Amino acid sequence: MEAPRRYGLRWAWLACAWCLVLASGCARTDPEQALRATVAELHAAIEEHDPAAMQQHLAEDFIGNDGLDRDGARRLAAAIRLRYRDLAIDTGPLQVDIEETSAIVRFTAALRGGSGGLLPESARIYEVETGWRRDEGEWLLTSARWTPRL
Repeated sequence: MEAPRRYGLRWAWLACAWCLVLASGCARTDPEQALRATVAELHAAIEEHDPAAMQQHLAEDFIGNDGLDRDGARRLAAAIRLRYRDLAIDTGPLQVDIEETSAIVRFTAALRGGSGGLLPESARIYEVETGWRRDEGEWLLTSARWTPRL
């Protein structure tokens, strides 16, 4: 009778260990990791010329350069889509300053656009500062300010 009891105890420990592994996999991502993922999704939406996907990351009260609002940002993304068939954005490392429900993300961005030829028709480098707010677990872009670097 000792052997079945020992195996039962091993199975109980194994089951507990498995539950801990599963629970750790269900743990929430930390706020910075979630913010970085959202920034990456926004970056992809812009490069893929998807104004609707881009706009879902913008807060209702979004504000950009020269008073650009949420709808204006969507219109600007649509205009860029019409002008440049190929658009690429290279960003430098993200500098993330995070509070409980707000954050500032700074980075350098190099934008290249063209009609599909070998060389881009246009290229510019910007210093970018973005403001973010966490609302019901989701990060939303509340502000963006970009300054030409070159």
